[in-house]
Amino acid sequence: MPTDTTGVLNNHTVLVTRPQHQTEELCALLNAAGAETINFPVLEIVPLQGSGTLFGIIDRLDSVDMAIFVSSNAVEQGDRLVRQRRGGWPPEMQLAVVGQSSARALKRAGLNASICPEHDFNSEALLALPALHQVTGKHIVIFRGQGGREILATELRRRGARVEYAEVYMRRCPQMDLAPLQREGVLKRISAIIVASNESLQNLYDLAGENYRDWLVRTPLAVISQRTAGLAGQLGFQRYCVASEASNRALVTAVQQCCAVVPSENRVESGHDK
Repeated sequence: MPTDTTGVLNNHTVLVTRPQHQTEELCALLNAAGAETINFPVLEIVPLQGSGTLFGIIDRLDSVDMAIFVSSNAVEQGDRLVRQRRGGWPPEMQLAVVGQSSARALKRAGLNASICPEHDFNSEALLALPALHQVTGKHIVIFRGQGGREILATELRRRGARVEYAEVYMRRCPQMDLAPLQREGVLKRISAIIVASNESLQNLYDLAGENYRDWLVRTPLAVISQRTAGLAGQLGFQRYCVASEASNRALVTAVQQCCAVVPSENRVESGHDK
């Protein structure tokens, strides 16, 4: 990955679809590389205020062996509720995260993840770690948003763990419209779109509707995982570039490839352009 990206994205415009509160660092890196950034959040994170079930789980954390956080939002909202409800986390409980962004969120909260994949930041990579194999009889709480993938809990239960969900936020699709960007002439300037999850990509595709779908699938995507690249292919996107890791800097490099301005030795995996 290049150490100095100053100016490499001059004259390029990037549409950033992350939730509004998660764009500051990414947009700063893109701007430093010379790109204009347009915020168009297609996913909204709504904190949950708690319920009897959720408070019951938080009250029992002293008996929990491990807490797993599936996202930085799960860390931030879980930490908020735990501190409000009981003042802090049990000191002996193991903390596990799916990826580096969640690990960084824990550090910001004054906590440390003892279990985190080194590569392929997803549930499958977490389940492959030795610490997640010897879980018979352990009590594990998974902090997440409402809904989502079930593979983590299903496999941990199969391995003999007692698993509960602490759902601390909900996701929803905001009311966004591409028409103003079209009227202002912005759409024709966009060189690449950043999408960080399958749900965000599906929301973007649905929001585009018939009026803007042809434009959308012809615009290169920078995505953060092979799962999202797979969905992009199913939806008919003509080009998508997969970041080498789940980080903002890797996403910037993926955008560089989308814009065909990254040296070949720094290129990340892409689809439909090999």
